[in-house]
Amino acid sequence: MRNPLSQTIVNIKPSGIRRFFDIAAERKDTISLGVGEPDFDTPWHVRDEGIYSLEKGKTFYTSNAGLMELREEICRYLTRRMDLSYDPKTEILVTVGGSEAIDIALRAMVDPGDEVLIPQPSYVSYEPCAVLAGAKPVIIELKNENEFRLTPEQLLSAITDKSKILIMPYPNNPTGAIMEKEDLLEIVRICVEKDLFVLSDEIYAELTFGGKKHVSIATLPGMRERTIVINGFSKSYAMTGWRLGYACGPKEILQQMTKIHQFAIMCAPTTSQYAAIEALKNGDADVDGMRESYNQRRNFLMHSFREMQLPCFEPFGAFYVFPCIREFGMTSEEFAFALLDAQKLAVVPGSAFGQGGEGFVRISYAYSLKKLETAMTRIAAFIETLRNKA
Repeated sequence: MRNPLSQTIVNIKPSGIRRFFDIAAERKDTISLGVGEPDFDTPWHVRDEGIYSLEKGKTFYTSNAGLMELREEICRYLTRRMDLSYDPKTEILVTVGGSEAIDIALRAMVDPGDEVLIPQPSYVSYEPCAVLAGAKPVIIELKNENEFRLTPEQLLSAITDKSKILIMPYPNNPTGAIMEKEDLLEIVRICVEKDLFVLSDEIYAELTFGGKKHVSIATLPGMRERTIVINGFSKSYAMTGWRLGYACGPKEILQQMTKIHQFAIMCAPTTSQYAAIEALKNGDADVDGMRESYNQRRNFLMHSFREMQLPCFEPFGAFYVFPCIREFGMTSEEFAFALLDAQKLAVVPGSAFGQGGEGFVRISYAYSLKKLETAMTRIAAFIETLRNKA
């Protein structure tokens, strides 16, 4: 019998996050700080709208691109909050989470042999999605000393005549790094000069702290026509299980993305779309309240790391911290498993997000302060033991 499997798929490694947490889930009394999911419930008024849509029998397919009312609200939201302007008829596609948008954007834009530039550490799906699209991933290792920002020098050194797309993963998962306007301007200059397209994953755009306002690269001169912006409802509105995202960009690219979406998905969940309309219309205060709570937790973690003298640059985006554990002479995976065994505390090895994450661990602060306080006590006890053994 011939091999039924695609070798391309077989060669892709499973998610390092899932593998680790499958193991952690089997350990009783374990505290997990690993899942990138808000601990808030979806706001009641948003849930109510989803329930109401079911009660009214709104359970049929929508158009492939999504409900027109939702696309119009997305455009109003992007103009109001992000200074972005799009045509809801031709430049917005509603997807099954931001992850689908990333996948179909790459499939719509690359041919075999094209290179996709991927700064790492970053979200685990970019590299396999590039491979599945037939492209060659080119990894750019971000540096702790640069606060994990992409520098012009790093970008230039990675570009070849086959480079086509640059992924911009900011605010960044797992590091919490952001790119401010002055950082982006040099990247923009290179993208225009080298004729690069940009896939800008802005799913954490609402979660920036310390007075830092997210700047979309698509707002900068020369970039709207060469950028696909990815966003969604999972992080900012605590709607992970509703599975709803969207892509924005030039009409000719969105047309081809919609074609893939049409054949593979048909449309995003109808109930979720009605709930999302309510979130966009009346959810600004919910977003602001969650951001304030995350910021309190972020400040608590940074204070805790300073007290235990664990190096960690201050992140201004998303809801993660990325402390350095190199002093202990362990790989990030060894550290994570030792911490799990000794203190029943689960964090994610930095290497799960690419080789550039080696020597770090990702800790999510999308958890209650009470749980974070217990977790920090356990980490402090663990590293004290390690230092006493040294």
